[in-house]
Amino acid sequence: MVRLYGLLFLIDLVMLVWAVIDCLSTDEYLVRNLPKVAWVFIILLFSPVGWIAWFVAGRPQQPARAGAGAQWRPGAGFPEDQRPRARRDLAPDDDPAFLRDLAKNRRADEEMFSKWEADLRRREEELRRREDGKA
Repeated sequence: MVRLYGLLFLIDLVMLVWAVIDCLSTDEYLVRNLPKVAWVFIILLFSPVGWIAWFVAGRPQQPARAGAGAQWRPGAGFPEDQRPRARRDLAPDDDPAFLRDLAKNRRADEEMFSKWEADLRRREEELRRREDGKA
């Protein structure tokens, strides 16, 4: 019976030390539910309930891993020659739709500038007439 109590005491001591070291080495913003100082006091004062509570409710959660493909790694995914291509992957000078729109936009801009020039000439002509009439 003494051996059993000794074993339980040793397990409790190891888990207590482990929990305190784990709590102290965890960043403050990652600790859940209570401040870090409160967790240290709970772990030290209420053994074994304190360290059990730390591992259940205070320790930062680790992201769940659903297998080898659960976490993205650089280089994972499609090989470069099999990667699906979108239209935005084309350079502007290789995209026929962009070039068509460019020609349309150029014509629209030229029409707008010619209208502005005509309007400017008309206003200048009116201004000259008014100045000639006043003088």
